[in-house]
Amino acid sequence: MRRLFYAGKLAEEIRITGGDARHLARVMRAEIGDEIIVADTDAQAARMKIAAITRDDVHLRLVEYLAQEEGTSIEVILVQAILKGEKMDFVAQKAVELGAAALYPVMTEHVVVRYDAKKAAAKAARWQKIADEAAKQCGRQALMHVADIASLSVLLQSAEIFSASNTAIVFCYEGEREQSLRTHLRGLDVRRVVLIVGAEGGFSPTEAEAVTAAGAQPVSLGRLILRAETAALAALAVTQYELGNFDL
Repeated sequence: MRRLFYAGKLAEEIRITGGDARHLARVMRAEIGDEIIVADTDAQAARMKIAAITRDDVHLRLVEYLAQEEGTSIEVILVQAILKGEKMDFVAQKAVELGAAALYPVMTEHVVVRYDAKKAAAKAARWQKIADEAAKQCGRQALMHVADIASLSVLLQSAEIFSASNTAIVFCYEGEREQSLRTHLRGLDVRRVVLIVGAEGGFSPTEAEAVTAAGAQPVSLGRLILRAETAALAALAVTQYELGNFDL
């Protein structure tokens, strides 16, 4: 069944506008009487029936509310140094499929691409759009938030991440030789895990010291050399599995 997200609270009747309305009416060829799944900003989902289609919007009428998913017990956030080409598009899409709650794109010393303010805003908007589409495809009831691009130094000062209670900061660092990601995760008792993953060239020694000083635990992803985009998804997959977030 088709699924979309509604930027508001579900009600007996709602109106879908903009791109979602055009997609339903013109691309999916939806008709009056068709049913779709709609999730709102509180992750409440409902089965709704198309009551009317106009040039600019689609009117939906409630059929039934669906049981709210309990969701993952431990929230996982990905902090990803910006990758070149379309690799960030790929990471944004797959992070959604792997259940990440948010993606924080960061600039580091070894990031190849550089954006001015306008281009940075456009890129973040693009990744959010990709994430939203992926959420519809994989059946999530909540969207993955994509934050604005920030420098690593600015992010390290973020109280929202580094001073939050019940949060473990996990630094996937190519220079770590003792602590594995899997071993570290098994000793955690937290409500949120933040994964920090580097770009193609990894992190500089100065950055590694700063991240560790901010309270992050360096971990290794193993002895094999992984491409940057592979490292991000491997870290997410291992983390979600070890935390039990893949359980039925």
